[in-house]
Amino acid sequence: MFESSAAGGVVVDPGGRVVVVRQRARTWSLPKGHVEDGEGVLEAARREIHEECGLADLELVAELGSYTRLGVGRGLPERKTITLFWFRSPEAVLTPLDPSNPEARWVPRDEVAGLLSNPADGRFFRDHVLPLL
Repeated sequence: MFESSAAGGVVVDPGGRVVVVRQRARTWSLPKGHVEDGEGVLEAARREIHEECGLADLELVAELGSYTRLGVGRGLPERKTITLFWFRSPEAVLTPLDPSNPEARWVPRDEVAGLLSNPADGRFFRDHVLPLL
């Protein structure tokens, strides 16, 4: 089993909606991705949000914490630690730049946990993020 780190964000618009992204046309997730060599988690979160949503004007509100989930990466068992940040964005138009993540949409915050494809993501959002929003 190998270990990896990912970072991303819960991005909220002025109306209180949260952005979610469709990954590889199969699953729904919060915008996040692997932390690259030499990159900090906050820097990675901002980069991933920009790539997957097209959002660049992000106001950092708080670090939301980290959680670990098991999965498969590179064909091998993977233990991934995900760090999420809470951002506000005045931008309304979502324009994904990453072809692997072809769609991003704003959804009401109460619907996010049920939409996320990975159960660990949904639990973290419901238990640790939603009470703060």
